[in-house]
Amino acid sequence: MKIAGSHSPHIAKDGANGIPADDVTESIAHSAANGIGASLHAIPDSPAVRLRVENIASGLAVDTDGQAESRAELERLGRLALDEADLPERFLGYAMVLLGNAKGRRRFLAVPFERRLFLLPRRIPHMPGCVGDGGLTHDCCSACLAAAFEVRARSLGYKVLVAESSPTVLASIAEGGVDAVLGIASLRDLEKAIDKVLLAGIPSMAVPLPDSSGGSPLEDPWVADVLGRYEPLPVETAANHVNVLRAAVRLFREDFNRLLPRVRSATPGRARTPLGLTEDVAYDWLANGGKRFRPFITLAAYDAATAGSRTAAATSESMPFPDSVCRVAMAIEAFHKASLVHDDIQDDDLFRYGRETLHRSHGLGPAINIGDYLIGLGYRLVNSCRTELGGEVASDIVASMAEAHLRLCDGQGAEMAWRDQPDWSLTPRDALRIYSLKTSPAFEAALYAGLRMAGPVGENGERVAQFCRQLGVGFQILNDLKDWEGDHDNKLVAGQDALALRPTVLLGLALEAAGEAQKVEIREILESSSDDVFRVSRLRELFQQLGAFARAEALVEQSRSAATTLAAQAQPEALSRLLGFLVETVLEDERKSAAGVNGVVKSRPSIETARA
Repeated sequence: MKIAGSHSPHIAKDGANGIPADDVTESIAHSAANGIGASLHAIPDSPAVRLRVENIASGLAVDTDGQAESRAELERLGRLALDEADLPERFLGYAMVLLGNAKGRRRFLAVPFERRLFLLPRRIPHMPGCVGDGGLTHDCCSACLAAAFEVRARSLGYKVLVAESSPTVLASIAEGGVDAVLGIASLRDLEKAIDKVLLAGIPSMAVPLPDSSGGSPLEDPWVADVLGRYEPLPVETAANHVNVLRAAVRLFREDFNRLLPRVRSATPGRARTPLGLTEDVAYDWLANGGKRFRPFITLAAYDAATAGSRTAAATSESMPFPDSVCRVAMAIEAFHKASLVHDDIQDDDLFRYGRETLHRSHGLGPAINIGDYLIGLGYRLVNSCRTELGGEVASDIVASMAEAHLRLCDGQGAEMAWRDQPDWSLTPRDALRIYSLKTSPAFEAALYAGLRMAGPVGENGERVAQFCRQLGVGFQILNDLKDWEGDHDNKLVAGQDALALRPTVLLGLALEAAGEAQKVEIREILESSSDDVFRVSRLRELFQQLGAFARAEALVEQSRSAATTLAAQAQPEALSRLLGFLVETVLEDERKSAAGVNGVVKSRPSIETARA
């Protein structure tokens, strides 16, 4: 199915639990992190009450035939379950998890043991009075039972992962070999640990842990009932994005050398020569590191615009993408990796992907050259597809990528210019304008490329541009907020973006709300060379006093809401599902913010006003 409309590329100007078909995603991924607050994570103390809620949830899920619900619909069903059980609202998250389990049970049981993942938290504390100390013969507390279940899972062929990081779990899925997840965790940590897995469409069963101070251990039947059961279905029809995620990973593993053969570094000896070194390092940088999210977007957009056959595939493998589509997706990654090389130089970052940045490992000049090489490689990849795609399509994609590249440089240049000569009249709108230039174009180029290879983009072009504006700005604000909690991947100290004099929206919000004395103090802190720990601590206090964190949280929610609305309007349905998936994945907030987003924010800047 192709999207009708003009053949001309849409180049946006400034101003312009699971994915919906997954049964389990909505119940878990949305219950706490997206709208179910911290006070709604309670688990009933009575086993009889828990069983009653489970039976009610199973009855409510029967009529849905395993089709995923919207967030609002799942919450509505959860409230119905609580009404019928005569329970207060604090058990809403629990009820939604049970609804997800009931809806996803048959899909989970249809996955062979060797393709299931048993997910455990890093630590389950022993309850008071436990005498088992983790022994496998005891069932006196949750820790003892979980240890026994782990041994049983391994003996059945499950893969076992102890992790509470969404990227870690998603990486296991994307690498292949896992088609279902059985996760044990607290209601809070469950969403944090497997949210992205569920969003990808993996059938999952969620087992909430009781409060460690309570008297009852982990519910044995909840795990035992599904751990050793395998009940294949005649046909698997639920859509998910796992096949496409895995296809994006394969581009840089199994298919890399075929799609992008080496020329000057084809052998180890030639790779060590002066002439082969640049290609060798650039290819290594392109092939290794990162989540492959941007090439995934291109592949998924192409699939969505061509009937969505790969996301609807009945098996763990699906039909391959055309080589031309794969090379364009690789070009998107090449541009992204080039921008990271240059960003690391501009910011003098020390590490990327757990290893030294290129300018530190190879020197400043070679790193700049390698980044430039990756840009050229990206354009070569697109140009190599002009015969298969057609000259007009290839030209449109190149034009879109070039415009995205220019806008990204405009945004990055504006940020560096501000750092060199700070303007203390910075407003939230100024920061949002820079954000919309720095982050949104990459998402838009990736989506546009996939859609354009499938046919004319038509009215979806403008919708995608608006969607990417909301997505990019929300993503950047989340990064700002994350910076204040540290980053275990690349940053270890909180508040580094502020100390580096970046024009963040948090700074703009603080300056907008500050009195003259506070503005002077903020400026003095940021221009001072005193102890970083002290400066970060005092700046955090000021940002909190001025409501910057809470208002930034509200801006993220505004972006998320607007992007969700645009996603729902997109056609065909497969594209709408993809955009919804991007909202939940890109704008997923794994932090435990103290500020929250429940307050009413007055006079906050609108994302739509961040225009050049």
